[in-house]
Amino acid sequence: MSSATTTAAGRAPALEVRRLTVSYGSRPVLWDVDASFPVGSLSAIVGPNGAGKSTLLKAALGLIPSDAGQVLIEGRPVRAARDRVAYVPQRDAIDWDFPITVREVVEMGLYAKTGWVRRVGRASAAKVDACLDRVGMTEYAKRQIGQLSGGQRQRVFIARALAQEAPVMVMDEPFAGVDARTEASILGLLGDLRDEGRSVIVVHHDLATVRGAFDWVLLINVRTVAAGPVAEVLTPETLRRAYGAAAATGDDDRVTSWAG
Repeated sequence: MSSATTTAAGRAPALEVRRLTVSYGSRPVLWDVDASFPVGSLSAIVGPNGAGKSTLLKAALGLIPSDAGQVLIEGRPVRAARDRVAYVPQRDAIDWDFPITVREVVEMGLYAKTGWVRRVGRASAAKVDACLDRVGMTEYAKRQIGQLSGGQRQRVFIARALAQEAPVMVMDEPFAGVDARTEASILGLLGDLRDEGRSVIVVHHDLATVRGAFDWVLLINVRTVAAGPVAEVLTPETLRRAYGAAAATGDDDRVTSWAG
C-alpha cells in the first residue's frame, strides 16, 4: 500500500460525503452514506449492482440532485471547489457520434482557465500534447472520438482530466469495456498520479484488482457497509453483508459479476 494515506494525515479529505441520501421517486438509491476519501490515495468505490456507486459520484459532484447530505472537496463545499476536481464519466454518458476530435476533447479540459471562445495558445497546446503523450494517444489526435476503441476512448477522457490539473480525479467505471492490457496500463497511470500527490477515486467492480492496486475502499450497498484501508474493509464478513452468501465462500468470480 502507498504511504500516501499516512503522509496525508491531518489534512482535509480529498472528498467527503456526510449523510448523503439520494432517491429516484420513492425508491432510495443512497441512504445516509458517510465516507471520507483520503488525500493522495488511490481509492475505490465497490458494491453490487444497484448499490448506488455511480449515483454517489454524480450526487457528490452536483450532477444529480440529492435529498439530503453535505459534500466537501478538500474541506470546502463542492460549489466553491469545482476547479479542484476532474471527472471522467461512464462511457455510455458520452455522445460518441459528436463531431469532435481527440485533441479537441482534451482541449476541453483547459476551458475552465482559457474560456470557451478563447483560442488555445502555444503554452496550452503544449500542455495538450503532454497529456496526449502521457496516455499514449498522440498519434490519434486528429481522429473523431467515435472512431476509437473502448480503451482508447477512456485514455482520451483521462487525458482531458489531466489537462484540468485538478488535484482530485474521480472516475466512473474507467475499466468497463477495456482489455486486460489496457486496464493494467491505466492502473499504472493512476498509481503514478497517486504517487505524484493526486487523489484518485474510482468506481470499480473487480475486487481482485482493488485488493492488488488500491489503497482505500468504500464498500456500499445503498448504505455504507464499510470504509477504510483495503485490507481492513474487504473481509469475509463485510463482503457477506454487501454481496450475500457468495462472499462468505470467497467466490470472487460470482461477487465480481454481481458488482459489475
